[in-house]
Amino acid sequence: MEMKRGLLFTVVVLVCLAAGAFAESWWRTRPRQVIDAYHVWYHRKGEETYNNTQWMGVEVQKSPLDMWVMQEILHEVKPDVLVEAGTYMGGSAFYFASLFDLMGHGRIVTVDIEDHPGKPQHPRITYLTGSSTSDEILARIKAAIQPGEKVLVDLDSDHRKPHVLKELQLYSPLVTPGSYLIVEDTHFNGHPILPKFGPGPGEAVAEFLPSHPEFLPDLSREKFGMTFNPGGYLRRAR
Repeated sequence: MEMKRGLLFTVVVLVCLAAGAFAESWWRTRPRQVIDAYHVWYHRKGEETYNNTQWMGVEVQKSPLDMWVMQEILHEVKPDVLVEAGTYMGGSAFYFASLFDLMGHGRIVTVDIEDHPGKPQHPRITYLTGSSTSDEILARIKAAIQPGEKVLVDLDSDHRKPHVLKELQLYSPLVTPGSYLIVEDTHFNGHPILPKFGPGPGEAVAEFLPSHPEFLPDLSREKFGMTFNPGGYLRRAR
C-alpha cells in the first residue's frame, strides 16, 4: 500500500512538473495568445472585474493597468486641461481630479449625453451634458481652454467607428505637442474582445492616423501586456 501511495505521489509530481513546463513553454512561444486569453476572460467576467472596479467608491469601468499608465502619463505631461468624452458615473474624472490634487495642478472638462445622478463633485471637474461631437459642446470645451494651456484628450464615449472618427477629427487639434490623444476601448471588434461588435475605436484610429502623421501610437504605454486601449495611446509629436 505504501509503495502504491509513493508511486501515485511520484506520478502526480511528474504530471505537475510537466504541466508547468508546458505552460512556461506556451508562454515563451505564444505570449500574445496567453495575454489575449486572459483579456477575453477578464471581459467575460465583467461583473467581477471592470464593472466592479472603483476609485474611492465610484465606478470607473477601466482596467487598473490602464489607470496606472494614465497616472504615469499625467505626471509626465502635466496637462493644464484634460478633456474627457464619456463621463458615465464620473469615476474616471474623479480619479483624474484626485491625481491632479496630488500634483497640485490640472482640471478636467468631461462630457456625456446622459447626466447620471450622484456623480462626484470636485472643484477640478466641470461636467457638460450633450454630444461630444455637437457644435455647442465643442465650443464650450474650447472656451474652457485658455491660450497657451497644455491639453490632453481622452475619448471614451460612443464606441462605434463613425462617432470615434468624428471625435478624432474634432478633438485632435486641441491636443498640444508632447501630450496625448487617448482612444479607449480599441480592444473591441476582436482586438481581442467582442469580435461581432463591428468597426469601432480601433478601426477609427487605423483610418485617422495615415492623414495625421503628427500623432504616433506610443506602444510603450502597453508595457503591462493587457490594455483596453491597444494602439490607442496616441502621442502628438509635433
